[in-house]
Amino acid sequence: MLQMVFQQGLLYGIMAMGVFLSFRILAVPDLTVDGSFPLGGAVAATLIAAGFPALPATLVAVAAGAAAGGATGWLHARLRVPALLAGILTMTALFSVNLRVMGRPNVPLLRLPTLMEDAGRLGIPFDWAPLVVFAAAVALVAGGLLWWLRTEMGLALRAAGDNEAMASSAGVEVGRARTVGLAISNGLVALSGALAAQYQGFADVNMGVGTIVAGLASVILGEAIVRPRGLAWRLAAAVTGSLAYRAAIAAALQLGLDPGDLKLATAAVVAIALAVPGFARDRLRAGVPVQRPGGGFGRWLAAHGLLSAGHRRPPPP
Repeated sequence: MLQMVFQQGLLYGIMAMGVFLSFRILAVPDLTVDGSFPLGGAVAATLIAAGFPALPATLVAVAAGAAAGGATGWLHARLRVPALLAGILTMTALFSVNLRVMGRPNVPLLRLPTLMEDAGRLGIPFDWAPLVVFAAAVALVAGGLLWWLRTEMGLALRAAGDNEAMASSAGVEVGRARTVGLAISNGLVALSGALAAQYQGFADVNMGVGTIVAGLASVILGEAIVRPRGLAWRLAAAVTGSLAYRAAIAAALQLGLDPGDLKLATAAVVAIALAVPGFARDRLRAGVPVQRPGGGFGRWLAAHGLLSAGHRRPPPP
């Protein structure tokens, strides 16, 4: 079971890094991922079933996901559609696109050459091939993101997410930066979907349901565990959160939780985790004393910039 947890944690860690890019760096709640994840699986599975090698098929799937993210960015930046609604529109459209790509709701990959089988031909034992492929993909994605987010374009994207007005006054084209960021984010999500289809042996039009919730849960859990202080640690936190999320799911199933209740339990955990910082911020503005950073919860708030070490109740007017 431990090997399966690591395999799935690394596989969906790529998706978590994509969600981290849109949710934490761009500050955009992007629901496109529920459509771009199965889009990656659909494109890769269709091309592999048509006889294409697995690696080019996976790269084409990444490009398709980037195009979907670019469409969301275009709707938001050019047509002034709110980011949340733009993501919903693209996600809805991608359901039909995925059906068109596959020609049916499900494409099997049994006995077809996948990246795992290609790794097996290099001498890697078959049972360890998925773990090696996913670990290599996570390392490449994390290294690439770490490098790109420190370039001029990456810094502009980070500035647009931190303070749109300041970035715009500094000459950053916020709309273009968001479009590029959403394209890269959904390209990574599609990569995760393409690898997931090859790992489980099929692509399904409904395989993306709940992807955004799993991604948010991974990002939030990872930040609570790792307490990131820099960009590299924040990326590591997303992958760590994905591993913790998959471990929690495996443990819950082992304890007898009905698989049909997993989505409900995950949504409840994410809702609580998202609500706690806002609740604490409201208490700070109201001048209500909160726990100091000496406690575990206080340290978590301070690590996320919600509580300073020297915070005191504001003086009366």
